[in-house]
Amino acid sequence: VQLQASGGGLVQTGGSLRLSCAGSGRTFSNYVMGWFRQAPGKEREFVAAISWSGGTTHYADSVKGRFTISRDNAKNTVYLQMDSLKPDDTAVYYCSADRSYSPTYIAQPGIYDYWGQGTLVTVSS
Repeated sequence: VQLQASGGGLVQTGGSLRLSCAGSGRTFSNYVMGWFRQAPGKEREFVAAISWSGGTTHYADSVKGRFTISRDNAKNTVYLQMDSLKPDDTAVYYCSADRSYSPTYIAQPGIYDYWGQGTLVTVSS
């Protein structure tokens, strides 16, 4: 599956952004979808993930209560609604996909087979 992320930009502290990730080439609903981010000089870290149907979601503690992951399989798109943004949220955000669902490993980037190109989110203080 090919993934195309979009929606990044510059926002002030406390603001909101919605990222989108459009999938193509395979049956989108067959894939567990994840969002990761990577800040300059840091390792890629897990943000959120959602199961095939959207019935189950997972979040990093750092974004829980502020970010919401969702998907629309009819549109082959996964979303990341980001509210109450902080400067520490500044990073390149990547969407990812994998056919298998394993709650134990869902936060590990190594299990995801497909990645989008990334979209930059900058939160100014």
